[in-house]
Amino acid sequence: MMSKIHGSLIQGTYPYRRTFIGVESFVAIGGLAGAWQLWTGTYAPPVSDLEVLGLDSWKLPAVWLFASVAAPSAAAAIAALRRWPHAPAVVLVASGLLLVEVAVQIPFVGPSALQAVFGAVGIGLGALAWSARRSGRWARAMEVQPVVKTLTHSE
Repeated sequence: MMSKIHGSLIQGTYPYRRTFIGVESFVAIGGLAGAWQLWTGTYAPPVSDLEVLGLDSWKLPAVWLFASVAAPSAAAAIAALRRWPHAPAVVLVASGLLLVEVAVQIPFVGPSALQAVFGAVGIGLGALAWSARRSGRWARAMEVQPVVKTLTHSE
């Protein structure tokens, strides 16, 4: 009989990890692209949409978009990628902020299909994050101790 030690194997599972990484990365890139477009004025709505707020450029909304969508989504993707135990909570916060961003946009630029898509993404990710968080498997996966397996074979 021969014993073999496999060091520090993480046996736990991470529900929706790949979904969180992929979709949050997509949202972060979209938020960054949108912030860049607003900042530079490329494909930006007319500045007259901002008169209600007393703004004369899209620079402040660009910073808002980056801070409320791009940065939190990037943080959520990185948290899931690194298997951080609190990743589902980070995804939940990022999803909530995405929904706030969509809701804030509608009065100023009107409803659009893009807002419907990102709203659905925010609701979907939020539901998955809630499910993953309630399962507790992210936190338990980090508590698993190294595994020792006994192998028997004849040579």
